[in-house]
Amino acid sequence: MEAALDRKPIIIGVAGGSASGKTTVSQAILRRVGAGRIAYIPHDLYYKDLSYLPMEQRARFNFDHPDALDNALLVAHLDALAAGHAIDVPSYDFATYVRLPETQRVHPQPVILLEGILIFAEPVLRRRMDIKLFVDADADLRFIRRLKRDIEERGRSLTSVVDQYMSTVRLMHLEFVEPTKRYADVIIPEGGSNRIAIDMVVARIEAELQARLNPQI
Repeated sequence: MEAALDRKPIIIGVAGGSASGKTTVSQAILRRVGAGRIAYIPHDLYYKDLSYLPMEQRARFNFDHPDALDNALLVAHLDALAAGHAIDVPSYDFATYVRLPETQRVHPQPVILLEGILIFAEPVLRRRMDIKLFVDADADLRFIRRLKRDIEERGRSLTSVVDQYMSTVRLMHLEFVEPTKRYADVIIPEGGSNRIAIDMVVARIEAELQARLNPQI
């Protein structure tokens, strides 16, 4: 068991629509603040295991609804990290829609960076965040990026990506993702290409870290 941290870590949430540029923004924060100071947790690794369903039903599952994610496990992991304990983040196979036996050990750090489309939709997650960022992008650009990503990185077919987008992704974005923009402390248009916004976010994180290291200053 890990020793508890001297100070509560800063928890940062990076939300936004599918393929809006959340990962690009998160990676920019990791580079600028330093990966050695950040515990990075992608929300989409916490999808529920669908191995109990036939493949045809898995492919029709609504992955863009908050209930598709194991938020109870994520909350437990966030609380463990905040208390100074390491966690084992699950792995997920997006081609077969199952949770894999392998896990990734994540150690407590001064910053916890949580990324996902639905992290602001859950009050229990929002309450734990110190800084909330919403990455914004036009719908047509998000669709093109998602199509490219799902085919090249997740082994999906063109037909399956388009069908999923039309049947659930677009509707769930309008119902569950877009409304959570109002919870954001900072809205970042143009995603990772918005260098000014990223500069401001990194400066704020560094200021928060410095204030927690030197609370009397």
